[in-house]
Formats: sequence, structure tokens, C-alpha cells
Amino acid sequence: MSATENYSIRVEPTKQSRLSQVDFNNLKFGKILSDHMLVANYENGAWTDVSIVPYGDINISPSMSALHYGQAIFEGIKAYKFQDGTISIFRPEKNWERFNKSAARLEMPEVPEEIFLEGLKELLATDSSWIPNAPGTSLYIRPFMFGTEAALGVHPSVSYKFIIITSPVGAYYSTPLKLKVETHYTRAAEGGVGFSKNAGNYALSLYPTRLANDEGFDQLMWTDASEHQYIEEAGTANLIFRIGDCIITPHGDTILHGVTRRTIMELAESWGYKTEQRKVSVKELIDGIKAGIVTDAFAAGTAATLTPIATIGYEGELFQLPSVDSRDFSKKVLTYLDDLRYGRIPDEFGWNMLVK
Repeated sequence: MSATENYSIRVEPTKQSRLSQVDFNNLKFGKILSDHMLVANYENGAWTDVSIVPYGDINISPSMSALHYGQAIFEGIKAYKFQDGTISIFRPEKNWERFNKSAARLEMPEVPEEIFLEGLKELLATDSSWIPNAPGTSLYIRPFMFGTEAALGVHPSVSYKFIIITSPVGAYYSTPLKLKVETHYTRAAEGGVGFSKNAGNYALSLYPTRLANDEGFDQLMWTDASEHQYIEEAGTANLIFRIGDCIITPHGDTILHGVTRRTIMELAESWGYKTEQRKVSVKELIDGIKAGIVTDAFAAGTAATLTPIATIGYEGELFQLPSVDSRDFSKKVLTYLDDLRYGRIPDEFGWNMLVK
């Protein structure tokens, strides 16, 4: 048993590891789950029973509040293994902060740092053999929380379960993206929950995304709910553009404040690039592509990391972005982040949280 400041973490090792069954040369995203998970329960106003246990099914009530009223939030984090075996988690404190902002918006309890971050470290130490170190691979980490009260009626749950599961993964996207500008369906509205990472935001995106997939697109480029004139995000990732000499990302409370996006913008500033976080209109983007001043465009997120955008579809017309090989900024960012997260260069910003 290991101790944190206010909580103790019980560790129950699995009796039968599944590690030998894993083909680490063929890691499909999110399909393989590691041996253990962290579980904590919130009851009577306090967090209790913080445990690392074998990964497995959980019992729930058919009247569990999350199934009916949607109190469910999550995060996405990645851990990496250096060549010397050191385990590093990339900026998890920012995910912890965002997780609790999501919790507050959905009237859920905050998860203490001692459970979220220290529990995560203990989980990764327990499942260290599951962290791959081949180029382009990592351990994807999914913390999530949901209401567990067994009662019908629209009100915040009185009990919750917080869980962290992990999965060894390869790349989420393997080729540059073809995105469609969405001008009918809406992902999020002002005053809503677009900035939070809650299950409902993703559920409502599935049908419009499938329609776009049927047209040959990989994902949607969501726009604002009121006019469909301003670009927001891609649903599974934030969007970043280089327009002229400026690195620009859409910003606002309808957009998830991504840790990867934040990292890239901070890097750009440190390297002397001009940066802006502001509204970006569809017209500005399309006109910029036509004029040849949009020289880089990519999706940025924990799962996607940095994935180039090759084509944008808008009102029945396809607009091609410059070749990926010509994009000096995004190539520089991706090289730097890869070297940093695998421990090949000094961590000048203190972004890697090392697991002892």
C-alpha cells in the first residue's frame, strides 16, 4: 500500500496478466486495455476506497443517473517510455485542472490531486510493462467520472465513481485529414458545455460525422451554432492554422481548451512566432487558401497529436492545402514534441512528469 497526502491507495495485483497476448507491432487505438485500473468512489461528500485493481467489468444499476441524465466526463493523457526505461506523463496536471472545470460545469465533485495525479503515477508504476517505447507509440490514459446514484429524477447524483484505464496505442490518424466544414449541425453553443470534455459533446457529433464519412471526409470542421460562420474545432481535436506569418487557433468557451493546442501555441511563442487565439471565420480561411497565405493547417489533440489537414470541403467545393513536406512549422513542432516526450532532449519547460 502506498500513501499520498490524504489518501491511501490499495493495490490488488492481477493474478493473470494479459501482456503476453499483446502484439506491440500492431496497436489499434483504444482496442487493448492494460492489466489494471484505478477506481475511487465518492459517497456522503467524500472520496473513499481508492484502489488499483485488475481491469474488468463493473456493476451498475439500470437506474444509475449517468445513464439517464448524462453526468459523465473524461480526459485523455499520454505516457511515454524513454530508452533508459524512465516513464514520463505529458503535462497531466493540465488535464487534472481541465477535468475539474468539466466537473464543476456538470455539477460534479472535484477529484483531488492526490487521487488524480498520485493515483495515476501509482497505476503507471504498476503497469509499467504495458508502456511501449517504439517510435509513434505511447500509453493512452483515460480518466473518467460518472454519476452512480440509483434513482430517477433530474438532479445531480449524490454518488460518483472515478476510474482511470490505460491502453497501449499507435497513431490515431495515419494519414493527412480531409475535413468538411459543417454548416447545419451544431456541436456546442454559447453558454453551454463546449469547453468541457463531457460524453454528450461526443454523442451528438456521431451522426453528422457519419454523414461526412459517407461523403468521403475523415471528420467535420465544426462552426458556431448561431451563424455557422466561425470555425471552432474538429470534434476529436483542436485546429491550428498558419495564415501569413501568424500561428492562429480558434478560441472561445464553445471550444475544448486542449492541452496539446496550448503546448503548441506556447512553443510557437517561445520560438518567436506571432500567435493569436481568436475567432477565425470560414471566409478568412477559404480566402486565405485561395490566396496561398494559409501555408499550414493541422488538428492538435492528445490522441491525434499533430495531424496535417490536406483538404477542406466547403459548400460542395474542395480546397487543397499545401503539401505536408512544405510545412516547416508543423514539422518542427512534431519533431520537438517527439524528442521531448521520448526523453531525447532536455525538458526545458518542465512538461514531462516523471514516474519514479
